[in-house]
Amino acid sequence: MNQCLIDVDSKVVEIRGTSVLLDCDVAELYGVETKRVNEAVRNNQDKFPDGYIFELDFDEFKSLRSKNSTLKGGRGEHAKYSPKAFTEKGLYMLATILKSPQATQTTLAIIETFAKIRELTRTVGELAKTTTKEEKEPLMQKSGEIISDILGESLNVSETETSFEINLAVMSLKHSVKRKK
Repeated sequence: MNQCLIDVDSKVVEIRGTSVLLDCDVAELYGVETKRVNEAVRNNQDKFPDGYIFELDFDEFKSLRSKNSTLKGGRGEHAKYSPKAFTEKGLYMLATILKSPQATQTTLAIIETFAKIRELTRTVGELAKTTTKEEKEPLMQKSGEIISDILGESLNVSETETSFEINLAVMSLKHSVKRKK
């Protein structure tokens, strides 16, 4: 599995009901400074309409800081600028502006991660609607495979079988993945 894909997955956060990447994380993934990402946005404002990027308000910023260490470096409480959150569409647009081999590989990893998240969301939604065990089993298998694919090498593998359990509001998923070594 591509290490970049794993890195992208660990940086996706949900804000305002949308999966996003923060400007500092995008910069890290693309191998540039955060100010270069924000400069690219500022110099190409017409390419980032509503729904592509938004600025976090103080409460969102504070909440993220308390939940994890995503916001590090120069993003203290007295930071000059609030972090920007890139939606999937905003990341695609940013990819057309930032050009480098690392940016290309990162963009591919971002696309793959968001596509898998969308597929998992659809599968879990279908699972919530199904009532029979015969319908649920293939959907649970598919969900487990998607999760396994997203988490990939970050799962603890014991010989050839990996088990993990996820509890969601609509279901509890316990899944084993058998791999050939």
